[in-house]
Amino acid sequence: MSQCPIQLIPRRAVVRYGDDVSADCKTSVPHKGMGWEASEGAVPMTRDSLITWRVSNLIEWDIQPFCFINHEEQCQVELPVTIYKTPDSVSISIVDHSGPMIEGKQYELQCDVHDVAPVQDLTVKWYKGQTLLNQTTFTDASKTPVNETTRLLIRPDRADDGAQYRCEAVLELGAEGPQPPPKETSDPLNITVYYSNITLECTSTGNPEPEMWWSLKNKNISTGRRHITLNIERATSSNAGVYTCSATNTFGRKDKSFVVEIRGLGCGCENNMIFPIRY
Repeated sequence: MSQCPIQLIPRRAVVRYGDDVSADCKTSVPHKGMGWEASEGAVPMTRDSLITWRVSNLIEWDIQPFCFINHEEQCQVELPVTIYKTPDSVSISIVDHSGPMIEGKQYELQCDVHDVAPVQDLTVKWYKGQTLLNQTTFTDASKTPVNETTRLLIRPDRADDGAQYRCEAVLELGAEGPQPPPKETSDPLNITVYYSNITLECTSTGNPEPEMWWSLKNKNISTGRRHITLNIERATSSNAGVYTCSATNTFGRKDKSFVVEIRGLGCGCENNMIFPIRY
């Protein structure tokens, strides 16, 4: 027989841990008996054309009920059962860091999801404000509740000062599951970002009038005469270093260097550093 002549309604059962569940098995063909086999809610063989499997307070994670029928021969159809449990808690934190962040530095956020099932239906979503940043799914086939941890790398800039990050655990249980999908969201994580604006100024005198330039790592980044200004609008670890002001004419050359360091504390304000040099 190519197909077992019974129909399950629904074809797949999705139930919250501890809730009631039921499913119908029906046939339209004559038979010598049909029934449900299951560790809970079994239905003895009967000559009826519709029988119902029913369990109150379902707490058996691995239950595998199936309906069988004696027609031309005995056959059976299993009812897939998904038991789900929403997380006990969802929390967000910064890995190995506390206090304000520094603009341009990389940080790692961590989302902890406690006691959720089934994990293969779990999606963890990361948000900054209302913007979805990333999401993670899982391949663990465990049916019982587990704890999961995911991480997200961020590199904040000054526009992120005061931003709110959060993570959200969503159980995507398919069309047979609850709609909208159940979700739990962490409390928001508010971040403070320290940043600096730096202005370097360099002045020279000479006859003939000197040519001047600012350089960083032997690369010229600003040129002029008499007085040149260099604005570092986003002072971060990536553009910290030794900045050199150079002036030259036919009688020689002079250099003066300044060290720009990014330290762990900042004021979130604009720092103007003016260094006049006369040749």
